[in-house]
Amino acid sequence: MEILDKLTILADAAKYDVSCSSSGSSRKNKEGGIGNAAISGICHSWSDDGRCISLLKILLTNYCIYNCAYCVNRSSNDLPRAAFTPDEVAQLTINFYRRNYIEGLFLSSAIMKDPNHTMELLLTTVKLLRNEHRFNGYIHVKAIPGADSRLIYETGKYVDRMSVNIELPSSGGLKLLAPQKKKEEIIKPMSLITRQMKQHKEEKKIFKSSPSFVPAGQSTQLIVGATADHDYQILKLSEGLYNRFQLKRVYYSAYVPIGIHPQLPTLASPPTLREHRLYQADWLLRFYGFQATELLDEVQPNFDTLLDPKCDWALRNMHLFPIEINKAEIEMLLRIPGIGVQSARRIVAARRMAPISYDGLKKIGVVMKRARYFITCQGKYYGEVGLQERLIRQCLISKPILVQNKPEEKQLSLFDVYQLKESIITGEL
Repeated sequence: MEILDKLTILADAAKYDVSCSSSGSSRKNKEGGIGNAAISGICHSWSDDGRCISLLKILLTNYCIYNCAYCVNRSSNDLPRAAFTPDEVAQLTINFYRRNYIEGLFLSSAIMKDPNHTMELLLTTVKLLRNEHRFNGYIHVKAIPGADSRLIYETGKYVDRMSVNIELPSSGGLKLLAPQKKKEEIIKPMSLITRQMKQHKEEKKIFKSSPSFVPAGQSTQLIVGATADHDYQILKLSEGLYNRFQLKRVYYSAYVPIGIHPQLPTLASPPTLREHRLYQADWLLRFYGFQATELLDEVQPNFDTLLDPKCDWALRNMHLFPIEINKAEIEMLLRIPGIGVQSARRIVAARRMAPISYDGLKKIGVVMKRARYFITCQGKYYGEVGLQERLIRQCLISKPILVQNKPEEKQLSLFDVYQLKESIITGEL
């Protein structure tokens, strides 16, 4: 098979994996080498749905011994199959980089023959890039669950980020849709990567020349909507992963209907709005000081589709409001809808000089169409409807911000020209 045909098949097969990001690495170029993954050298391009396209994103192979019901590459699916050799991946990466098409590599793989064989091929690929081609750009590689720990450890010394996809949020979901996969086999490499990252950081404090190990951290992906798991279960799992494994990111992927199976839901389109709400809640966990049990519980296990998670939480806790902007601690400012991390810091800095007025909040960057219902400025309340949950809810959802449901997931083609636009994702709620 021609390499162009392989590239067409394996680039398309990789589009369902969203857990790629090139932030967080500081690998610099070396004399005589090519590429640079330093923070200043990573220039992201974004498609309309917000996914990063600055990396060559491919599978090593889509031949798979597993038959996971939700996966397009499952062994029972009738589709074109292909496999790269490590040298082909290395050559493609270098050639695309030299043409300024990419700034790094995101390499995943289906399981060919067995986990160890697949992990060996991935290790060979990154060693070729680093040692023979002297490529110092960003590399993100998937750690294969079930592979020998020594192979995963060796790979971690050559790459910037590794990820182990959990995919389904519960053990029950795995048994139902992916019975060949075991929760323990997924958790084991995550634990190994976390331990080695900590160890290498400690060694770096003593020996500056000590080699790095996965310097950009590890991530994972959860599929949303393939099982009956509630948002509460998914968010609790994410919180546990952040606390236990210090993950850089948890990525959420709306389940894309790719076939008919009795255990899979019948969906007209991927639940992208639900995915969006989980990303918003994830941001609240990581940057706003919220806990999963504050945002959802057994009584309300799913997010409101009409309100973002912070507004929904505020309406369920009206006894805490209104909050005086000129007196509240920053931890409480972060819980006010319409005030983000940057806005909260600006408020704290500005009020040291003089009391902040309502108009002053607008200049600071507070989203007043949400914040005004939950705050007072110099003792004055500006919410026209008063502190009435039902009326505030009506005002907040009068113009709901919806995420367009896409009929299918698309990845940037390496051969067609797409109209792209830059987007700045601040995550402020």
